[in-house]
Amino acid sequence: METDKSAYTVQTVNKAFELLGLLSESSTDLTLPVLASKVQLSRNKAYRLLTTLVENGLAEHDKQTGTYRLGIASYSLAQKVIHSSSVINLSHSVIEELARKHDEAVYMTVIRRDEVLFLDMADCDQQIKTVSLLGKQFPYFTNAAGKAIKALESAEVIEWLRSRKLGKYKGITDTEKLATELLEIRSNGGVAVDCGGLGEGISSVAVAVKDYAGHVIGAITMLGPSFRLVKERIENEIIPSLMEGAAAISEKFGYAPV
Repeated sequence: METDKSAYTVQTVNKAFELLGLLSESSTDLTLPVLASKVQLSRNKAYRLLTTLVENGLAEHDKQTGTYRLGIASYSLAQKVIHSSSVINLSHSVIEELARKHDEAVYMTVIRRDEVLFLDMADCDQQIKTVSLLGKQFPYFTNAAGKAIKALESAEVIEWLRSRKLGKYKGITDTEKLATELLEIRSNGGVAVDCGGLGEGISSVAVAVKDYAGHVIGAITMLGPSFRLVKERIENEIIPSLMEGAAAISEKFGYAPV
């Protein structure tokens, strides 16, 4: 005799997972009325669930705006799950070696919808260093990692940019300049350098990583204060090293250059 699996589920837990799902998928903070409506709960019940999530660090509540967002504990939990993924398993030893070699923070970054996710990190021992971006997301055209990935993803992206009038959409103020930059990155094999896109005084260098089919799956990204990541060091030391690292990871994914 088959047992109805729904008999063993707890409706409150299901609704809590629904709330977490909504918070993780939204690019903006959400209000209580919106969340309650989407999970089909009364505001009172939704508030109690959200308060529980906030108390456990899985959600955050902005008292000034009354909105909710995903909490730090959710990112920490996600990181533990993600650590079993092939991207991290195959790339972590390489970014660790690069971090030791250059004594700078190195990340494995991937595209998540229309943003760059800083998926994994190998930190440095420098006294002065940037705040960890592990688990953070940024619009992909505002930083070296996103540009490196998008430049190689498709030439159509560049043409699309030139045909759009985006204004200041997601940090883009000059689409023609960006399109030219992406073309240069594409011609350089997916090497991008950025200063200030991730914060004042922060420089980043990224090199795209490919899989067996030649598709871009992410980018190795080195991050550090601009006074250490100077042009000469970037060109003579960091870019060659990151290119070797990206090639090593790409090879692990079955990529073979033509």
